[in-house]
Amino acid sequence: MFAVSTMFGMAVASLALVPVFLALFTDLISGLGIAFIGVAMAIFLAGIGSSVGVGVAGEAAAGVVAEEPERFGRVLLLQALPGTQGVYGFIAGFLALQQINAIGAAMTIAQGRLFLFACAPVAIACLVSGVYQGRVSVAAMQIVAKKPEESGKALILPALVEFYAVLGLLGTILLLQAIG
Repeated sequence: MFAVSTMFGMAVASLALVPVFLALFTDLISGLGIAFIGVAMAIFLAGIGSSVGVGVAGEAAAGVVAEEPERFGRVLLLQALPGTQGVYGFIAGFLALQQINAIGAAMTIAQGRLFLFACAPVAIACLVSGVYQGRVSVAAMQIVAKKPEESGKALILPALVEFYAVLGLLGTILLLQAIG
């Protein structure tokens, strides 16, 4: 638990430093560089959320399977569910890169900042929801361990957390479309 909260705190702190870095060194960074920071942020922070969530859920899944190996199929989906946030970050990064490539090296710093901020919703939503979806998946695995016939209900609980990752992705897509 301590490692998850520490990692989450470090990721949020590093995210908070991006605007400070940009304010201090805007004349050293091109618009293209700022846009690439946004793409990297979307991919890496979403990936961190997924890896933490899948890792925490995997620890719980190993415990359930060690006691009752026949429940592997039921806990596998619960473990894999937090991994979707990383996919959402990758999709958002890919879409942003397509637009960045269309603008090219002539991108202004203002345009670069637009891409940075357009990538923020998916980055932050997927970082946070990936961690919490992993935690909810752990709780759902306790349901599967005690009452395997209720595994359908157990799957709904972490799937609800997924909704906010999807909203982050949709927010980023809408912001990217607004950039034009």
